[in-house]
Amino acid sequence: MPPVKQIATENDSSVSEFILMGLTDQPELQLPLFFLFLVNYTAIVVGNLSLMSLIFLNSHLHTPMYFFLFNLSFIDFCYSFVFTPKMLVSFVSEKNTIPFTGCMTQLFFFCFFAHSESYVLTVMAYDRYVAICKPLLYQTIMLPRICCLLMFGSYLIGFSSAVVLTGLMIRLNFCNNNIINHYMCDIFPVLRISCSNTYVNELVSTAVVGTAIIVCSLIILVSYAMILFNIIHMSSGKGWSKALGTCGSHIITVSLFYGSGLLAYVKPSSAETVGQGKFFSVFYTFLVPMLNPLIYSLRNKDVKVAVKKTLKRITG
Repeated sequence: MPPVKQIATENDSSVSEFILMGLTDQPELQLPLFFLFLVNYTAIVVGNLSLMSLIFLNSHLHTPMYFFLFNLSFIDFCYSFVFTPKMLVSFVSEKNTIPFTGCMTQLFFFCFFAHSESYVLTVMAYDRYVAICKPLLYQTIMLPRICCLLMFGSYLIGFSSAVVLTGLMIRLNFCNNNIINHYMCDIFPVLRISCSNTYVNELVSTAVVGTAIIVCSLIILVSYAMILFNIIHMSSGKGWSKALGTCGSHIITVSLFYGSGLLAYVKPSSAETVGQGKFFSVFYTFLVPMLNPLIYSLRNKDVKVAVKKTLKRITG
């Protein structure tokens, strides 16, 4: 009886830390990539903090649209903080390791912010639909209480998804294989190295991610279909221009976020596509959080006015 118990314990053994392979294994690229992603991270932090500050300091930006944009910038800022500092350290260190608890923590916050952003973008699409299709009822529908509930719902769904996905991951065993072929602890790269049966994890992960994509995409598409229908029936060219200008920034952001996310995950899991997945994941983890403040600032008159007012306060 004791020997059987010992064998079971050995089979159930799990690793205490993981080795992250990183973005590339070519030594000559490590330093250039370090400076590239350092500039990227600085742009993310400065851009999103600046946009949040502008919205907070300027009363004319205290509207539902900018309340949602404030939350989007907050998520992008936190989202990049989850994995970028660790990735920067990996470029200049010989061994890129992460403790098991650190990996699960990174996975949890990555899932939390990624899912939350998905639902915040959906809420923003609904906000644009109400603003363009029901302008007279906008103030009645988008009350501060309703806006807060929509944001709370987005964060709650993100939190629930992260708890489920991370909870299922913690129950797995990893035996002697602890090398993750990625620059962060993402769901599918971690599942690939587990020695446990990952069928339930894969099923639930696909269901959670699939539901988020289908529900959010459907609401966004329906919102913009109604907006397009409304725009077509507008008589004035000025109305056309205003409506397209209002939605343009959001359409670009949604396209970048969902486009890069789908390219990273909706693919066959072969050896060649693992590298492609890492490449495309760079877009939604590094490029999207950096571009969002630029997209909403450069295409937005209200933000430009807020910048001028804020600069006058500082210099005056």
